[in-house]
Amino acid sequence: MPKHTSGIPTFQARDGRTRPTIAVIAENRFTELTDYVIPYSILKHADIAEVYALGMQEGIIQMFPTLRLRAQFSAAQFDNLHPAGADYVIVPAVHYSEDPELISWIQSQAKKGATIIGICDGVWVLANAGLLENKRAVGHWYSFDDLAKQFPRTQFIKNKRYLADGNIVTSTGISASIPVSLALVDAIAGEVKTKALANELGIPKWDDEHRSADFTLSAKHIWTASINWLRFWGKDRFMVPISNGVDELSLALLADAYSRTYRSTVFSFAKDSITSLRGLQIVPEHSEPATNSPLLFLPPNLAPGHSLDWILQQIALRYDERSASFVALQMEYPYRPAKE
Repeated sequence: MPKHTSGIPTFQARDGRTRPTIAVIAENRFTELTDYVIPYSILKHADIAEVYALGMQEGIIQMFPTLRLRAQFSAAQFDNLHPAGADYVIVPAVHYSEDPELISWIQSQAKKGATIIGICDGVWVLANAGLLENKRAVGHWYSFDDLAKQFPRTQFIKNKRYLADGNIVTSTGISASIPVSLALVDAIAGEVKTKALANELGIPKWDDEHRSADFTLSAKHIWTASINWLRFWGKDRFMVPISNGVDELSLALLADAYSRTYRSTVFSFAKDSITSLRGLQIVPEHSEPATNSPLLFLPPNLAPGHSLDWILQQIALRYDERSASFVALQMEYPYRPAKE
């Protein structure tokens, strides 16, 4: 396949397709929320491909750290629809990264010619599938040393937000799902289309620039996590109202970030399952808000690309800057807190 300047292979028509087929795959028991939703949302919004939100099985996907989705199709159903395979497969972080069915499916898609894109700790799935042997890769800062030790035949690189080596693409922590998704749009549809999309979503840049040294677990972070975790009294149980047409991109960032403070949990509520702005089915945890639980909203006119900065600022205001910085560290996001 020809390569884009990012290194991501460009789309080459095959099997009678005029547009690429992109599969975002989940492991139903525990898949990272932002890793899964952000690529699906950005690529669906771009309208440059047929995009599928898959589970390995039909039914509910339990997202981490919160929310539940319903798979549009199972992996087997997708295979029946597209026996020649996807052009691109996006693999988010999952808890069961050695699941044999997931690994076998990823391997089969790679053999059929798909470009495999690991988001954050999705790199573990790719590595366990043997797809990173003799390749260069990146991953979440927290996993970096363990990956390098466990997979010595892979060269793990720092200071890259995402990295393509042949038909394998990897990215750093959770928030890297945004720039790598735009880089994929760029590889498929070109810079003009991608700039217009980025401007519409409020995303200022999607290059691979990254400062790995900015992300490390310090004593301050450990202290913050410990203190927040031990605050048994005063922990927030946020409720997020959802309805048809909710922007799943912003919702994922909101729910993910607030669920990582160690001082709060987040639940969605609606009378029934709802369909998001770009076609994801969200299954609420509750039918109505819990008594005395605060509601969580995003400003209605806030561009998705500005959401995470705003959310971290609100976390800092409600709790403190240390908590906001700890959330940003987990999401490997270059947040610059105000001075306390």
